[in-house]
Amino acid sequence: MDFYLAQFLTGLAAASSLFLVASGLSIIFGVTRIVNFAHGAFAMLGAYVAYTLTESFSGPFGFWGSLVLAALVVAAVGAAIEMLILRRIYYAPDLFQLLATFGLTLMAEDAVVLIWGPEDLVGPRAPGLRGAVSMLGQQIPSYDLFLIAMGPLVLGALWLVLHRTRFGILLRAATQDREMVAALGVNQKWLFTAAFALGVFLAGLGGALQIPRDAVNHAMDLQVIVEAFVVVVIGGLGSVGGAFVASVIVAELNAFGILAFPTVSIVLAFLVMAAVLVIRPYGLFGRREALSRSAAVLASRPWAPMSSRGRVAVAGVVVVLALLPLVAGDYWLTVGAEILIVALFAASLQLLMSTAGLASFGHAAYFGLGAYGAALATKALGLSMIPALGCGVAFGIAGAALFGLFCVRLSGVYFAMLTLAFAQIAWSIAFQWSAVTGGDNGLLGVWPAAWASSPRGFFWFALGCAVLGVAALRMLVFSPFGYGLRAVRDSMLRSEAIGIGRYWTQWIAFVVAGGAAGLAGAEFAFLKGSVFPDALGIPTSVDGLVMVLLGGVGTVSGSVVGAGVYKALSIWLVSQTDYSKLILGAVIVGLVLAFPSGLVGFVSKLRSPFGQPSAPRPQPRVETAE
Repeated sequence: MDFYLAQFLTGLAAASSLFLVASGLSIIFGVTRIVNFAHGAFAMLGAYVAYTLTESFSGPFGFWGSLVLAALVVAAVGAAIEMLILRRIYYAPDLFQLLATFGLTLMAEDAVVLIWGPEDLVGPRAPGLRGAVSMLGQQIPSYDLFLIAMGPLVLGALWLVLHRTRFGILLRAATQDREMVAALGVNQKWLFTAAFALGVFLAGLGGALQIPRDAVNHAMDLQVIVEAFVVVVIGGLGSVGGAFVASVIVAELNAFGILAFPTVSIVLAFLVMAAVLVIRPYGLFGRREALSRSAAVLASRPWAPMSSRGRVAVAGVVVVLALLPLVAGDYWLTVGAEILIVALFAASLQLLMSTAGLASFGHAAYFGLGAYGAALATKALGLSMIPALGCGVAFGIAGAALFGLFCVRLSGVYFAMLTLAFAQIAWSIAFQWSAVTGGDNGLLGVWPAAWASSPRGFFWFALGCAVLGVAALRMLVFSPFGYGLRAVRDSMLRSEAIGIGRYWTQWIAFVVAGGAAGLAGAEFAFLKGSVFPDALGIPTSVDGLVMVLLGGVGTVSGSVVGAGVYKALSIWLVSQTDYSKLILGAVIVGLVLAFPSGLVGFVSKLRSPFGQPSAPRPQPRVETAE
């Protein structure tokens, strides 16, 4: 009993820090509708700044003052970023704020290494709280008890701010209906800035409070943001009280999961999130009327099949690529084959985001399933390359068909987070089922057929798959099914009134996208000769999102351009500098500011007739379940 009490209190202490970060993320999304991927980076920055300040100022006042000052510094940085970057793209295509904040995250990861070094940093103990308190024979750190008390105190302070101040009332009103708040004469710009600064302050404070408890490292941002997203979604977007309850749930699952469910402990929180979203799609304390801009974005002009001139241009590009193996070396052909594979992967995600209006945060699941399907078919069944590729496609389709039954019931961020939960579940199976998948050691020796074993042969094969795959997806967009899918995206009620059912139409698109991603994953397995669990991981999903957003969500084939630019730039920077993420993140942010509709979207606008009106701003819609 005493051991379980100690474990429970440890979980509560972790819940307090997690609540601070998650409540800030909830406030930011509730008011601004920004999916702030950089929130974990702000928490990490708060920890690093607090470490530096506590090393410089001694004594109790110096320590505690340093923690608060670190949070204020991070809040000031957040406010500056909101005014200089995010404010410029509030009315850009949906999720472009996600792309900008992802670029900021990349920059932060290398910036902290550049400033503080790559080693883990251990902060000082909190003055007056360096000892432990005996409870039922167990020594409970005094600092853990302080953190346990800190959580409810912050929750109470936030409740007073949100319910007893004019600022808080405006924040809650903006969460419910931003357009009405603007109609009442409230300056939305400064309201958004204040909300963003408050959310970042909480994230910075949550990170700063961790330095006496955990080592500070440059990889903590991803872990923090993933757990914070899980908490916010379980509790309900925009609900601070929900974030508190969900923080306790997630922290206790982490504390006891390794004891009660060791085989699924690393993904237990995602299992709970998936269950909550399936049963109550808007979270434990969320509301049905929570609004979010649709993921669908209209292009600068109506979509139309490719013109004759466009077909000739594309054919010319394909011919040039087909001739590339005659002049390029093996290294560049291998890089080119990888770019072609990720282009097909990004195109499959583009089908969901542009045509279906569904932003998936877990599309790597089907890429990874395709890779494992092909590898297992080769290793366990002894199949040759082409039949193994078919198995990879089948694995991607099967996974998408199963997960899609639950995912397409939702919309907006809830849909995105449920796809992320299923992707993490698939990742945990690949990571822990060592007897079949090889676990962290992966599956090795997945070699292509003899005719594709050379870099030249595999490049031509990858080019053929990419051309046929992207062409098939594009044809689907302009087929009767594609028009029906866009009708569902633009107006669910109108489409259902004319007999186009939203659920099954989007489910079919989900399955098709999963199959195309499975083909890309199967190709990737043969390109690398191996498969590891990171093929299903969060970074792979994020890369897909970045490629689509960079090319342009409001375009049909922007993902191909985005994939080429992003992957080529990533590979080149890694070979040129140790701080490739810093430069790549800066380039992404710069591209977002310069081309807020994506690279292809920008070119489409330039080609539009002079004086043609730009795309209408996305209208808010209700995030609900069917």
